[in-house]
Amino acid sequence: MRTELTLTRDSFDAVIFDLDGVITSTENLHARAWKDTFDELRNRLVKSGEAGFEPFCIDPDYYRYVDGKPRHDGVASFLAARDVDLPHGDPDDAPDALTICGLGNRKNLEFLQLLEHETPAAYPSSIALIRNLRQAGFGVAVVSSSRNCVSILRSVGALDLFDVNVDGEQSEHLGLAGKPAPDIFLRAASALGVEPARAVVVEDAIAGVRAGRAGRFGLVIGVNRGNQAAELYDSGADFVVADLEELAVEGCCTPPPSALENIGQIIERFQGHPPIVLLDYDGTLTPIAQRPELACLSGASKAVLAKLAAIYPTAIVSGRDLDDVRALVDVDRILFAGSHGFDIALPDGSRFSPDGAEDALPKLERAEAELRERLAALPGVLVERKRFGIAVHYRLAAEENLIVIEQTVDSVLATAPGLRKRGGKKIFELIPDQPWDKGTTIKWLLQNMDGANLNAIPIFIGDDLTDEDAFRVLESQGIGIAVMEQARPTRASFSLRDPEEVYTFLSQLIGDTGSE
Repeated sequence: MRTELTLTRDSFDAVIFDLDGVITSTENLHARAWKDTFDELRNRLVKSGEAGFEPFCIDPDYYRYVDGKPRHDGVASFLAARDVDLPHGDPDDAPDALTICGLGNRKNLEFLQLLEHETPAAYPSSIALIRNLRQAGFGVAVVSSSRNCVSILRSVGALDLFDVNVDGEQSEHLGLAGKPAPDIFLRAASALGVEPARAVVVEDAIAGVRAGRAGRFGLVIGVNRGNQAAELYDSGADFVVADLEELAVEGCCTPPPSALENIGQIIERFQGHPPIVLLDYDGTLTPIAQRPELACLSGASKAVLAKLAAIYPTAIVSGRDLDDVRALVDVDRILFAGSHGFDIALPDGSRFSPDGAEDALPKLERAEAELRERLAALPGVLVERKRFGIAVHYRLAAEENLIVIEQTVDSVLATAPGLRKRGGKKIFELIPDQPWDKGTTIKWLLQNMDGANLNAIPIFIGDDLTDEDAFRVLESQGIGIAVMEQARPTRASFSLRDPEEVYTFLSQLIGDTGSE
Protein backbone atom coordinates (compact mmCIF):
# COMPACT_ATOMS: atom_id res chain seq x y z
CA MET A 1 0.00 0.00 0.00
CA ARG A 2 1.41 3.39 -1.01
CA THR A 3 0.68 6.21 1.42
CA GLU A 4 -0.71 9.18 -0.47
CA LEU A 5 -1.03 11.76 2.30
CA THR A 6 0.78 12.35 5.58
CA LEU A 7 -0.76 14.51 8.31
CA THR A 8 1.79 16.57 10.22
CA ARG A 9 1.65 18.70 13.36
CA ASP A 10 3.47 21.45 11.48
CA SER A 11 0.37 21.88 9.31
CA PHE A 12 -2.53 20.87 11.55
CA ASP A 13 -3.51 20.66 15.21
CA ALA A 14 -6.70 18.57 15.06
CA VAL A 15 -8.74 16.15 12.96
CA ILE A 16 -12.55 16.05 13.00
CA PHE A 17 -14.20 12.82 11.88
CA ASP A 18 -17.75 12.12 10.78
CA LEU A 19 -19.15 8.95 12.39
CA ASP A 20 -21.23 6.90 9.96
CA GLY A 21 -19.22 5.66 7.00
CA VAL A 22 -15.95 7.10 8.28
CA ILE A 23 -15.43 5.52 11.71
CA THR A 24 -18.18 2.89 11.70
CA SER A 25 -19.97 0.87 9.05
CA THR A 26 -23.34 1.98 10.41
CA GLU A 27 -23.99 3.78 7.13
CA ASN A 28 -25.23 0.41 5.86
CA LEU A 29 -27.84 0.25 8.64
CA HIS A 30 -28.82 3.88 8.03
CA ALA A 31 -29.17 3.26 4.30
CA ARG A 32 -31.43 0.25 4.85
CA ALA A 33 -33.52 2.16 7.37
CA TRP A 34 -33.98 4.98 4.85
CA LYS A 35 -34.96 2.55 2.10
CA ASP A 36 -37.49 0.77 4.33
CA THR A 37 -38.97 4.14 5.31
CA PHE A 38 -39.33 5.50 1.79
CA ASP A 39 -40.52 2.16 0.36
CA GLU A 40 -43.26 2.05 2.99
CA LEU A 41 -44.26 5.65 2.14
CA ARG A 42 -44.42 4.80 -1.58
CA ASN A 43 -46.68 1.81 -0.87
CA ARG A 44 -48.99 3.93 1.28
CA LEU A 45 -49.32 6.58 -1.41
CA VAL A 46 -50.04 4.00 -4.11
CA LYS A 47 -52.68 2.23 -1.96
CA SER A 48 -54.42 5.52 -1.27
CA GLY A 49 -54.74 6.18 -5.01
CA GLU A 50 -52.02 8.80 -5.20
CA ALA A 51 -49.16 8.69 -7.64
CA GLY A 52 -46.12 6.81 -6.51
CA PHE A 53 -42.54 7.83 -7.12
CA GLU A 54 -39.34 6.22 -8.27
CA PRO A 55 -38.19 3.91 -5.47
CA PHE A 56 -35.33 4.89 -3.18
CA CYS A 57 -32.09 3.37 -4.44
CA ILE A 58 -29.30 3.20 -1.88
CA ASP A 59 -26.67 4.02 -4.47
CA PRO A 60 -26.88 6.90 -5.36
CA ASP A 61 -29.91 8.21 -3.39
CA TYR A 62 -28.50 7.56 0.09
CA TYR A 63 -25.26 9.40 -0.66
CA ARG A 64 -26.89 12.13 -2.72
CA TYR A 65 -29.83 13.15 -0.53
CA VAL A 66 -29.71 11.89 3.05
CA ASP A 67 -26.17 10.89 4.08
CA GLY A 68 -24.73 13.13 6.78
CA LYS A 69 -27.82 15.29 7.17
CA PRO A 70 -30.20 15.60 10.13
CA ARG A 71 -33.10 13.18 9.60
CA HIS A 72 -35.76 15.74 8.79
CA ASP A 73 -33.45 17.54 6.35
CA GLY A 74 -32.74 14.23 4.64
CA VAL A 75 -36.45 13.47 4.26
CA ALA A 76 -37.13 16.90 2.78
CA SER A 77 -34.19 16.60 0.38
CA PHE A 78 -35.27 13.21 -1.01
CA LEU A 79 -38.96 14.11 -1.27
CA ALA A 80 -38.10 17.33 -3.11
CA ALA A 81 -36.05 15.30 -5.60
CA ARG A 82 -39.08 13.03 -6.19
CA ASP A 83 -41.58 15.93 -6.34
CA VAL A 84 -43.47 14.60 -3.31
CA ASP A 85 -45.11 17.34 -1.27
CA LEU A 86 -45.78 16.62 2.41
CA PRO A 87 -46.30 19.03 5.32
CA HIS A 88 -43.34 19.54 7.60
CA GLY A 89 -45.24 18.59 10.75
CA ASP A 90 -43.88 18.64 14.28
CA PRO A 91 -40.72 16.98 15.67
CA ASP A 92 -42.92 14.93 18.01
CA ASP A 93 -45.04 13.50 15.17
CA ALA A 94 -45.76 9.76 15.40
CA PRO A 95 -43.68 7.51 13.09
CA ASP A 96 -46.79 6.76 11.00
CA ALA A 97 -47.65 10.44 10.38
CA LEU A 98 -47.53 11.52 6.73
CA THR A 99 -45.27 14.45 7.49
CA ILE A 100 -41.59 15.15 7.00
CA CYS A 101 -41.03 14.92 10.75
CA GLY A 102 -43.12 11.75 11.00
CA LEU A 103 -41.02 10.08 8.30
CA GLY A 104 -37.82 11.19 10.01
CA ASN A 105 -39.02 9.64 13.25
CA ARG A 106 -40.00 6.45 11.44
CA LYS A 107 -36.52 6.23 9.91
CA ASN A 108 -34.99 6.52 13.38
CA LEU A 109 -37.28 3.77 14.66
CA GLU A 110 -36.27 1.53 11.75
CA PHE A 111 -32.59 2.22 12.44
CA LEU A 112 -32.88 1.44 16.15
CA GLN A 113 -34.64 -1.84 15.37
CA LEU A 114 -31.82 -2.82 13.01
CA LEU A 115 -29.29 -1.80 15.66
CA GLU A 116 -30.91 -4.14 18.19
CA HIS A 117 -30.27 -7.16 15.98
CA GLU A 118 -27.02 -6.24 14.25
CA THR A 119 -23.89 -5.14 16.04
CA PRO A 120 -22.20 -2.22 14.25
CA ALA A 121 -18.54 -2.47 13.40
CA ALA A 122 -15.75 0.08 13.32
CA TYR A 123 -13.39 0.26 10.36
CA PRO A 124 -10.06 -1.05 11.73
CA SER A 125 -8.06 1.36 9.58
CA SER A 126 -10.06 4.31 10.97
CA ILE A 127 -9.46 3.27 14.58
CA ALA A 128 -5.75 2.75 13.85
CA LEU A 129 -5.51 6.23 12.30
CA ILE A 130 -7.26 7.85 15.27
CA ARG A 131 -4.92 6.14 17.73
CA ASN A 132 -1.92 7.30 15.70
CA LEU A 133 -3.24 10.86 15.63
CA ARG A 134 -3.67 10.88 19.39
CA GLN A 135 -0.16 9.52 19.89
CA ALA A 136 1.18 12.27 17.64
CA GLY A 137 -0.52 14.94 19.74
CA PHE A 138 -3.45 15.86 17.47
CA GLY A 139 -6.78 16.84 18.97
CA VAL A 140 -9.46 14.43 17.76
CA ALA A 141 -13.23 15.00 17.53
CA VAL A 142 -16.21 13.09 16.18
CA VAL A 143 -19.31 14.76 14.76
CA SER A 144 -22.59 13.21 13.74
CA SER A 145 -26.09 14.31 12.86
CA SER A 146 -27.30 11.18 14.65
CA ARG A 147 -28.63 11.21 18.18
CA ASN A 148 -27.21 7.71 18.63
CA CYS A 149 -23.55 8.69 18.30
CA VAL A 150 -22.53 7.97 21.90
CA SER A 151 -24.22 4.57 22.07
CA ILE A 152 -22.68 3.52 18.76
CA LEU A 153 -19.17 4.61 19.78
CA ARG A 154 -19.58 2.80 23.09
CA SER A 155 -20.73 -0.38 21.33
CA VAL A 156 -17.57 -0.50 19.21
CA GLY A 157 -15.28 0.46 22.12
CA ALA A 158 -14.25 3.80 20.62
CA LEU A 159 -15.87 6.33 22.95
CA ASP A 160 -12.62 7.16 24.81
CA LEU A 161 -10.73 7.88 21.59
CA PHE A 162 -12.22 11.34 21.13
CA ASP A 163 -11.52 14.59 22.93
CA VAL A 164 -14.78 16.12 21.69
CA ASN A 165 -18.11 14.70 20.51
CA VAL A 166 -20.77 16.85 18.82
CA ASP A 167 -23.89 14.85 17.94
CA GLY A 168 -27.49 15.41 16.92
CA GLU A 169 -28.72 16.01 20.46
CA GLN A 170 -26.14 18.72 21.06
CA SER A 171 -26.90 20.27 17.68
CA GLU A 172 -30.55 20.60 18.60
CA HIS A 173 -29.76 21.94 22.06
CA LEU A 174 -27.32 24.52 20.70
CA GLY A 175 -29.40 25.41 17.64
CA LEU A 176 -26.72 24.28 15.17
CA ALA A 177 -27.76 24.09 11.54
CA GLY A 178 -27.34 20.71 9.86
CA LYS A 179 -24.93 19.86 7.06
CA PRO A 180 -24.10 21.26 4.54
CA ALA A 181 -23.92 24.19 6.99
CA PRO A 182 -20.54 24.06 8.77
CA ASP A 183 -21.94 24.63 12.29
CA ILE A 184 -21.31 21.17 13.70
CA PHE A 185 -17.68 21.16 12.54
CA LEU A 186 -17.07 24.70 13.76
CA ARG A 187 -18.48 23.73 17.16
CA ALA A 188 -16.07 20.77 17.34
CA ALA A 189 -13.11 22.96 16.37
CA SER A 190 -14.06 25.51 19.02
CA ALA A 191 -14.37 22.80 21.68
CA LEU A 192 -10.92 21.50 20.70
CA GLY A 193 -9.54 25.03 20.97
CA VAL A 194 -8.24 25.16 17.37
CA GLU A 195 -8.85 27.46 14.43
CA PRO A 196 -10.63 25.84 11.45
CA ALA A 197 -7.63 26.54 9.24
CA ARG A 198 -5.54 24.33 11.53
CA ALA A 199 -8.02 21.43 11.48
CA VAL A 200 -8.78 18.57 9.08
CA VAL A 201 -12.30 17.36 8.27
CA VAL A 202 -12.81 13.70 7.28
CA GLU A 203 -16.21 12.97 5.69
CA ASP A 204 -17.87 10.39 3.46
CA ALA A 205 -21.00 12.45 2.75
CA ILE A 206 -21.33 15.08 0.05
CA ALA A 207 -23.16 17.32 2.52
CA GLY A 208 -20.36 16.86 5.04
CA VAL A 209 -17.65 17.72 2.52
CA ARG A 210 -19.56 20.85 1.58
CA ALA A 211 -19.82 21.72 5.27
CA GLY A 212 -16.06 21.34 5.70
CA ARG A 213 -15.40 23.56 2.72
CA ALA A 214 -17.94 26.16 3.91
CA GLY A 215 -16.23 26.24 7.31
CA ARG A 216 -12.87 27.06 5.65
CA PHE A 217 -11.11 24.13 7.25
CA GLY A 218 -7.46 23.61 6.42
CA LEU A 219 -8.01 20.27 4.70
CA VAL A 220 -11.15 18.35 3.71
CA ILE A 221 -10.71 14.63 3.06
CA GLY A 222 -13.48 12.66 1.38
CA VAL A 223 -13.90 8.94 2.05
CA ASN A 224 -15.34 7.24 -1.01
CA ARG A 225 -17.66 4.52 0.34
CA GLY A 226 -20.25 4.75 -2.43
CA ASN A 227 -18.57 5.21 -5.80
CA GLN A 228 -18.82 8.99 -5.58
CA ALA A 229 -15.22 10.20 -5.78
CA ALA A 230 -16.06 12.72 -8.50
CA GLU A 231 -18.98 14.14 -6.49
CA LEU A 232 -16.79 14.44 -3.38
CA TYR A 233 -14.16 16.35 -5.32
CA ASP A 234 -16.83 18.54 -6.94
CA SER A 235 -18.26 19.29 -3.47
CA GLY A 236 -14.92 20.63 -2.23
CA ALA A 237 -12.80 17.69 -1.04
CA ASP A 238 -9.08 18.40 -1.26
CA PHE A 239 -8.30 14.70 -1.25
CA VAL A 240 -10.40 11.52 -1.67
CA VAL A 241 -9.44 8.10 -0.33
CA ALA A 242 -11.11 4.71 -0.57
CA ASP A 243 -10.06 3.89 3.00
CA LEU A 244 -8.28 5.72 5.80
CA GLU A 245 -5.36 3.31 5.58
CA GLU A 246 -4.20 5.62 2.79
CA LEU A 247 -3.41 8.31 5.39
CA ALA A 248 -0.25 8.39 7.49
CA VAL A 249 0.68 10.40 10.58
CA GLU A 250 4.09 11.97 11.01
CA GLY A 251 5.72 11.47 14.39
CA CYS A 252 4.02 8.23 15.32
CA CYS A 253 5.75 7.04 17.31
CA THR A 254 9.23 6.19 18.70
CA PRO A 255 9.95 6.91 22.38
CA PRO A 256 13.00 8.99 23.27
CA PRO A 257 16.02 7.01 24.50
CA SER A 258 16.07 5.92 28.12
CA ALA A 259 17.54 8.46 30.53
CA LEU A 260 18.75 5.60 32.73
CA GLU A 261 20.60 3.88 29.90
CA ASN A 262 22.15 7.21 28.90
CA ILE A 263 22.83 8.67 32.33
CA GLY A 264 26.58 8.74 31.63
CA GLN A 265 25.98 10.94 28.58
CA ILE A 266 23.69 13.20 30.62
CA ILE A 267 26.20 13.62 33.42
CA GLU A 268 28.94 14.43 30.92
CA ARG A 269 26.90 17.45 29.83
CA PHE A 270 27.06 18.74 33.41
CA GLN A 271 30.86 19.01 33.44
CA GLY A 272 31.43 22.69 34.19
CA HIS A 273 27.68 23.29 33.83
CA PRO A 274 25.95 22.23 37.07
CA PRO A 275 22.31 21.20 36.61
CA ILE A 276 19.20 22.88 37.88
CA VAL A 277 16.73 20.07 38.59
CA LEU A 278 13.03 20.72 37.98
CA LEU A 279 10.42 18.06 38.67
CA ASP A 280 6.70 17.49 38.21
CA TYR A 281 4.92 15.69 41.08
CA ASP A 282 1.96 13.48 40.10
CA GLY A 283 2.97 10.69 37.72
CA THR A 284 6.62 11.68 38.10
CA LEU A 285 7.61 11.48 41.76
CA THR A 286 4.54 9.44 42.68
CA PRO A 287 2.21 7.18 40.66
CA ILE A 288 -1.10 8.67 39.53
CA ALA A 289 -3.66 8.02 42.30
CA GLN A 290 -7.43 7.59 42.07
CA ARG A 291 -7.83 10.69 44.23
CA PRO A 292 -5.29 13.57 44.49
CA GLU A 293 -4.84 13.27 48.24
CA LEU A 294 -3.71 9.64 47.90
CA ALA A 295 -0.59 10.49 45.85
CA CYS A 296 1.87 10.47 48.76
CA LEU A 297 5.64 10.64 48.44
CA SER A 298 7.54 7.67 49.87
CA GLY A 299 10.15 8.11 52.59
CA ALA A 300 12.87 6.89 50.24
CA SER A 301 11.89 9.46 47.60
CA LYS A 302 11.91 12.24 50.20
CA ALA A 303 15.40 11.20 51.25
CA VAL A 304 16.63 11.33 47.65
CA LEU A 305 15.02 14.75 47.13
CA ALA A 306 16.67 16.06 50.31
CA LYS A 307 20.11 14.93 49.07
CA LEU A 308 19.39 16.31 45.60
CA ALA A 309 18.38 19.73 46.95
CA ALA A 310 21.52 19.86 49.08
CA ILE A 311 23.65 19.51 45.95
CA TYR A 312 21.76 21.22 43.12
CA PRO A 313 19.16 23.99 42.88
CA THR A 314 15.88 22.03 42.84
CA ALA A 315 12.26 22.99 42.20
CA ILE A 316 8.93 21.20 42.00
CA VAL A 317 6.73 22.59 39.20
CA SER A 318 3.25 21.10 39.58
CA GLY A 319 -0.32 21.59 38.53
CA ARG A 320 -1.30 21.08 42.16
CA ASP A 321 -2.10 23.97 44.47
CA LEU A 322 1.10 25.44 45.89
CA ASP A 323 0.32 24.75 49.56
CA ASP A 324 -0.82 21.23 48.69
CA VAL A 325 2.32 20.13 46.85
CA ARG A 326 4.59 21.85 49.38
CA ALA A 327 2.96 19.91 52.21
CA LEU A 328 3.15 16.61 50.33
CA VAL A 329 6.86 16.94 49.57
CA ASP A 330 7.90 18.60 52.87
CA VAL A 331 11.60 18.84 51.99
CA ASP A 332 13.76 21.85 52.81
CA ARG A 333 15.69 23.89 50.24
CA ILE A 334 13.26 23.10 47.42
CA LEU A 335 11.49 25.89 45.58
CA PHE A 336 7.80 25.18 44.77
CA ALA A 337 5.69 26.39 41.85
CA GLY A 338 2.00 25.41 42.02
CA SER A 339 -0.99 25.82 39.71
CA HIS A 340 1.20 25.28 36.61
CA GLY A 341 3.45 28.11 37.78
CA PHE A 342 0.80 30.73 38.53
CA ASP A 343 1.78 30.55 42.22
CA ILE A 344 5.48 30.42 43.15
CA ALA A 345 6.88 30.39 46.70
CA LEU A 346 10.07 32.44 46.96
CA PRO A 347 12.92 31.67 49.40
CA ASP A 348 12.17 34.82 51.44
CA GLY A 349 8.63 33.57 52.17
CA SER A 350 6.89 35.78 49.61
CA ARG A 351 4.96 34.61 46.57
CA PHE A 352 5.15 35.46 42.90
CA SER A 353 2.33 35.33 40.35
CA PRO A 354 2.36 36.69 36.79
CA ASP A 355 0.82 40.10 36.26
CA GLY A 356 -2.97 39.97 36.04
CA ALA A 357 -3.35 36.46 37.49
CA GLU A 358 -5.09 37.70 40.64
CA ASP A 359 -7.72 39.44 38.50
CA ALA A 360 -9.06 35.97 37.67
CA LEU A 361 -9.69 35.00 41.32
CA PRO A 362 -13.34 36.27 41.49
CA LYS A 363 -14.11 34.50 38.20
CA LEU A 364 -12.59 31.27 39.50
CA GLU A 365 -14.68 31.55 42.65
CA ARG A 366 -17.92 31.91 40.65
CA ALA A 367 -16.96 29.11 38.26
CA GLU A 368 -16.11 26.82 41.17
CA ALA A 369 -19.51 27.35 42.78
CA GLU A 370 -21.32 26.67 39.51
CA LEU A 371 -19.30 23.55 38.73
CA ARG A 372 -19.87 22.11 42.20
CA GLU A 373 -23.60 22.69 41.91
CA ARG A 374 -23.99 21.32 38.38
CA LEU A 375 -21.71 18.30 38.82
CA ALA A 376 -22.83 17.30 42.32
CA ALA A 377 -25.25 14.65 41.04
CA LEU A 378 -22.61 12.81 38.99
CA PRO A 379 -20.85 10.08 41.01
CA GLY A 380 -17.09 9.91 40.83
CA VAL A 381 -16.57 13.55 39.84
CA LEU A 382 -14.27 15.58 42.08
CA VAL A 383 -14.09 19.37 41.83
CA GLU A 384 -10.81 20.56 43.34
CA ARG A 385 -10.19 24.27 43.93
CA LYS A 386 -6.69 25.63 43.73
CA ARG A 387 -5.78 29.26 44.24
CA PHE A 388 -5.35 29.81 40.50
CA GLY A 389 -7.34 26.96 39.07
CA ILE A 390 -10.30 24.60 39.28
CA ALA A 391 -9.63 20.94 38.50
CA VAL A 392 -12.50 18.63 37.55
CA HIS A 393 -11.24 15.07 38.11
CA TYR A 394 -13.24 12.34 36.32
CA ARG A 395 -11.02 9.28 36.81
CA LEU A 396 -13.72 7.63 38.96
CA ALA A 397 -16.71 8.80 36.89
CA ALA A 398 -18.83 6.47 34.75
CA GLU A 399 -17.85 6.41 31.10
CA GLU A 400 -21.33 7.41 29.96
CA ASN A 401 -21.06 10.65 31.95
CA LEU A 402 -17.81 11.89 30.44
CA ILE A 403 -19.46 13.88 27.67
CA VAL A 404 -21.87 15.50 30.14
CA ILE A 405 -18.94 16.42 32.38
CA GLU A 406 -17.03 18.12 29.58
CA GLN A 407 -20.14 19.86 28.28
CA THR A 408 -20.75 21.23 31.78
CA VAL A 409 -17.17 22.50 32.03
CA ASP A 410 -17.47 24.09 28.59
CA SER A 411 -20.80 25.68 29.51
CA VAL A 412 -19.35 27.23 32.66
CA LEU A 413 -16.29 28.40 30.75
CA ALA A 414 -18.51 30.12 28.16
CA THR A 415 -19.84 32.42 30.90
CA ALA A 416 -16.41 33.11 32.41
CA PRO A 417 -14.35 35.32 30.10
CA GLY A 418 -10.80 35.57 31.37
CA LEU A 419 -10.52 31.83 32.03
CA ARG A 420 -9.39 29.04 29.73
CA LYS A 421 -9.62 25.25 29.76
CA ARG A 422 -6.79 22.81 29.55
CA GLY A 423 -6.74 19.04 29.87
CA GLY A 424 -4.54 16.43 31.45
CA LYS A 425 -4.74 12.85 32.65
CA LYS A 426 -8.45 12.33 33.45
CA ILE A 427 -8.87 16.00 34.30
CA PHE A 428 -10.31 19.23 32.94
CA GLU A 429 -8.98 22.42 34.43
CA LEU A 430 -9.97 26.08 34.30
CA ILE A 431 -7.10 28.52 34.77
CA PRO A 432 -6.49 32.23 34.08
CA ASP A 433 -6.48 32.97 30.36
CA GLN A 434 -2.93 34.26 30.25
CA PRO A 435 0.18 33.24 28.29
CA TRP A 436 1.66 31.43 31.28
CA ASP A 437 2.42 27.72 31.62
CA LYS A 438 5.14 25.38 32.87
CA GLY A 439 7.42 26.53 30.06
CA THR A 440 7.22 30.21 30.94
CA THR A 441 7.47 29.25 34.61
CA ILE A 442 10.77 27.47 34.00
CA LYS A 443 12.11 30.47 32.10
CA TRP A 444 11.25 32.64 35.11
CA LEU A 445 12.81 30.17 37.57
CA LEU A 446 16.04 30.00 35.62
CA GLN A 447 16.41 33.75 36.05
CA ASN A 448 15.38 33.92 39.70
CA MET A 449 16.36 30.71 41.52
CA ASP A 450 19.15 30.86 44.06
CA GLY A 451 22.19 29.10 42.63
CA ALA A 452 21.08 29.45 39.01
CA ASN A 453 23.62 30.92 36.62
CA LEU A 454 24.13 31.33 32.91
CA ASN A 455 26.29 28.20 32.74
CA ALA A 456 23.75 25.95 34.46
CA ILE A 457 21.89 23.30 32.47
CA PRO A 458 18.22 22.87 33.43
CA ILE A 459 16.79 19.36 33.52
CA PHE A 460 13.04 18.83 33.80
CA ILE A 461 11.23 15.53 34.42
CA GLY A 462 7.47 15.35 33.86
CA ASP A 463 4.78 12.99 32.62
CA ASP A 464 1.71 14.93 31.47
CA LEU A 465 0.72 16.86 28.34
CA THR A 466 1.05 20.07 30.36
CA ASP A 467 4.74 19.25 30.76
CA GLU A 468 5.27 19.51 26.99
CA ASP A 469 5.35 23.31 27.44
CA ALA A 470 8.44 22.82 29.60
CA PHE A 471 10.04 20.32 27.21
CA ARG A 472 9.58 22.78 24.36
CA VAL A 473 11.49 25.48 26.28
CA LEU A 474 14.32 23.06 27.11
CA GLU A 475 14.77 21.67 23.59
CA SER A 476 17.50 24.20 22.86
CA GLN A 477 18.83 24.98 26.34
CA GLY A 478 18.43 21.97 28.60
CA ILE A 479 17.34 18.36 29.03
CA GLY A 480 13.73 17.20 29.06
CA ILE A 481 12.84 13.73 30.36
CA ALA A 482 9.31 12.41 29.75
CA VAL A 483 7.84 9.78 32.05
CA MET A 484 5.78 7.42 29.89
CA GLU A 485 4.70 3.80 30.08
CA GLN A 486 3.76 3.78 26.39
CA ALA A 487 5.36 5.64 23.51
CA ARG A 488 3.83 8.99 22.65
CA PRO A 489 5.07 12.06 20.79
CA THR A 490 7.07 14.38 23.01
CA ARG A 491 9.63 17.15 22.77
CA ALA A 492 11.64 15.57 25.56
CA SER A 493 15.16 14.35 24.83
CA PHE A 494 14.96 11.24 27.03
CA SER A 495 12.34 9.08 28.71
CA LEU A 496 11.73 7.10 31.89
CA ARG A 497 9.01 4.50 32.28
CA ASP A 498 7.53 5.32 35.69
CA PRO A 499 8.16 7.03 39.06
CA GLU A 500 10.29 4.08 40.16
CA GLU A 501 12.71 4.77 37.31
CA VAL A 502 12.62 8.47 38.22
CA TYR A 503 13.72 7.52 41.75
CA THR A 504 16.52 5.34 40.34
CA PHE A 505 17.63 8.08 37.96
CA LEU A 506 17.79 10.73 40.69
CA SER A 507 19.61 8.30 42.99
CA GLN A 508 22.24 7.64 40.33
CA LEU A 509 22.47 11.35 39.56
CA ILE A 510 23.45 12.23 43.11
CA GLY A 511 25.48 9.03 43.51
CA ASP A 512 27.69 9.91 40.55
CA THR A 513 28.62 13.17 42.28
CA GLY A 514 30.18 11.19 45.12
CA SER A 515 27.65 12.60 47.58
CA GLU A 516 26.74 9.22 48.98
